Amino acid sequence: MPGFYTRKGDEGYTDLFGGRAAKYAPRPEAIGTLDEASAQIGFARAVAGQERTRLILIEVQRDLYLLMAELAFTPELEQQRYHITAEQVERVERETDALSDETPLPPQFILPGDTLSGAALDVARTVARRAERRVVKLAHDGDFDNPQALAYLNRLSSLLFILARYEDLQAGVTPLRAKKPNDRI
Repeated sequence: MPGFYTRKGDEGYTDLFGGRAAKYAPRPEAIGTLDEASAQIGFARAVAGQERTRLILIEVQRDLYLLMAELAFTPELEQQRYHITAEQVERVERETDALSDETPLPPQFILPGDTLSGAALDVARTVARRAERRVVKLAHDGDFDNPQALAYLNRLSSLLFILARYEDLQAGVTPLRAKKPNDRI
C-alpha cells in the first residue's frame, strides 16, 4: 500500500489538471485559500448553536469544494463538469435574504466576538473575502472565467455575516458596537 505522501511536491510544485504549477502561483494560492475558508467554515459549523446554520454551512462547504475542483483545471482544459452556477448564487441570496428578514442588524459597525459561533463565522467571513480576492485576481488576469463564481464568493461574505448575527441573536446576545457611545469617529 502506498504511503499517505507522494513526495511530488517536495520541489515546491503542485499538480493541476493540465500541468504543474509553483505552490505559490496564483491558482494554487486561490485553491489553498478556498480550502482554508472551507476549513474555517467547518469550524464555525462545529460550534454553531443552530441546526439551520449547520445545514447552510454544509452546502457552502460543498460549493467551495466544487469551486476548488473548477480552479484545479488550467484554462487550457475546458471541462464542463465542475462549475459554480447561477443556481448556487441564487441559493446563497435566498438564504441571506431570509436570515436578514429575521435578524435585525444594528445601524452601526460591530465588534466580532460576542459568541463563539458568531466569532467563528466572522473569521470564516474574512477568510472567504481573502479567497474572493485571490479568485478575482485570476479572473482579472484572464486566467479564470466564471462570473458566477465571482458573484458566489461576493455573496458568501454577506451570508456568513448575517449567519454570525443570527447565531448571536439566537444566543440572546446583542452585538457590541465598534464605537464607544460618545465617540465621534
